[in-house]
Amino acid sequence: MKYFNISEFDSPDEIGSGAKHMKKNLLDSLDYARGVAGVPFKITSGYRTAKHNKDIHGSPTSSHLNGWAADIYCDDVHVREKILYGLVTAGFQRIGIAHNFIHCDVDPNKNPAVWLYS
Repeated sequence: MKYFNISEFDSPDEIGSGAKHMKKNLLDSLDYARGVAGVPFKITSGYRTAKHNKDIHGSPTSSHLNGWAADIYCDDVHVREKILYGLVTAGFQRIGIAHNFIHCDVDPNKNPAVWLYS
């Protein structure tokens, strides 16, 4: 990857888990999106162990549990626009937008969707 270190995708309770569990097509698409966006992407969540996901009250069906998802920190409207442009251009069809992060995933078991977190 040009823009990321695989350790950025580790679950906080399992060092090396990003390399073991993150899906290559997600990482490739995310790296491409970062290049298109032209702004840094700070990964706040990549792979999650079941324990970590439970500890943070993540969904029991979270795509993070299988390495299909990542969350990108963002709390600026102008940066958010660039990140979203990069994600859509890279072909992401599952995007969740929150006040301070953007979720993206390529989970093949879920339908395309865009949603807002309240």
